[in-house]
Amino acid sequence: MDGTVLVADDDRTIRTVLTQALTRAGCKVHATSSLMTLMRWVEEGKGDLVISDVIMPDGNGLDALPRISRMRPGLPVIVISAQNTIMTAIQAAEAEAFDYLPKPFDLPDLMKRSARALDQKRRAPAVPSAGRETREAGEDLPLVGRTPAMQALYRLVARVMNTDIAVLITGESGTGKSLLARTIHDFSDRRTQPFIVAQAAALQGVDGPAALIARARGGSILFDEVADYDPDSQARVVRLLDMLGDKAPRVMATTQADLTQAMAAGRFRQDLYFRLGGVSLHVPALRERVEDIPLLADHFLARGEREFGTTRRLPPDLREVIRAHPWPGNVRQLENTIRRLLATGADPEIGKAEVAAVLGQRSAAEPLAGPIDNEKLSASVARHLKRYFDLHGGQLPPAGVYQRILKEVETPLIEIALDATAGNQARCADLLGINRNTLRKKITDLDIRVTRRRKLM
Repeated sequence: MDGTVLVADDDRTIRTVLTQALTRAGCKVHATSSLMTLMRWVEEGKGDLVISDVIMPDGNGLDALPRISRMRPGLPVIVISAQNTIMTAIQAAEAEAFDYLPKPFDLPDLMKRSARALDQKRRAPAVPSAGRETREAGEDLPLVGRTPAMQALYRLVARVMNTDIAVLITGESGTGKSLLARTIHDFSDRRTQPFIVAQAAALQGVDGPAALIARARGGSILFDEVADYDPDSQARVVRLLDMLGDKAPRVMATTQADLTQAMAAGRFRQDLYFRLGGVSLHVPALRERVEDIPLLADHFLARGEREFGTTRRLPPDLREVIRAHPWPGNVRQLENTIRRLLATGADPEIGKAEVAAVLGQRSAAEPLAGPIDNEKLSASVARHLKRYFDLHGGQLPPAGVYQRILKEVETPLIEIALDATAGNQARCADLLGINRNTLRKKITDLDIRVTRRRKLM
């Protein structure tokens, strides 16, 4: 990898890690915590690639992208951000960012993307942004998450949003498939045209398909839960899609069924599957992204505060109960649960009995047992884990327990060790008995903020 990279981030640890990694890869690096300094470097003609955070002490990295494009056409910018919502990915695409990565990011992945940015010409300009009013409305979307599965979905949505290719959205009931389809329409260059959800009844009659196309004009048509269409309706959809010509509406479909299995069983037409499946977007179930559950709960609490005028908060132990629940109804069930907690209680702090009532878990209402004198750490962990499994009411917890538990133990261990060594990473690594580079990677991966103090313990 060859070239000069400009790194802008207010987190010194991230600047250090990126500087070292890029330098080892053969690049020259200029790093700063100031957006103003970054813009001066760009104006002076420095740099072949920019890696910038969004929220900086003196400005917004996304807002600076149009200026960078005007001053240095073709200069690629990779955006990194802790604001892990679909809107960040969409805004990065609209602002012509070369790529977007959420924090905490995977360093090898960022290095690969940086190499591509340095080797390739900048991609074609994106459609101009929709304007501040539309973006602010989008901030209320419950498409929130920092897990890799959601971030990959956000990036794919941003890439296909302004194409004409058909979109098939898969996922369980309650994951937000229809909401995602509406988002693709509302933030695409078709946003001023109609968004039509096609019903099987609208396809009936000789003129049904043609009338549906006329209603949609140059907007979007969504065939919701298309696997439930009967054979006659499926045939009508095929004929409708064959009628599409120039200035046709975009076609999207959702399904919670496995269409490949449905085709094998003879319940779904193969020709319809190939017409709808231009690109597939899978919305993961909530149990596949449990780390996003507290973020979604906070989102729904904030929305409820605006809707009901009620301010309530979840204490830490109940946030864990909410996170540990299996949520068979996915995001829709979580949203309804939070709305019920807001509507049925008046105390500022949500109580254990309330959560137990809405989740139907007796163990959630029981007080957490306090530490036992002289109890070993392993015994305390065992008690906590047993309670975690018991909270699922006889069902297994979501897959991935091993990594989640390791992360929950590892994060406070590193944070306490850093505090004990006054933020000195070399001394902290010695204390923990791990390599300094390993510690730095864990600090980045676990999104741990390091604060240096003068005196060491």
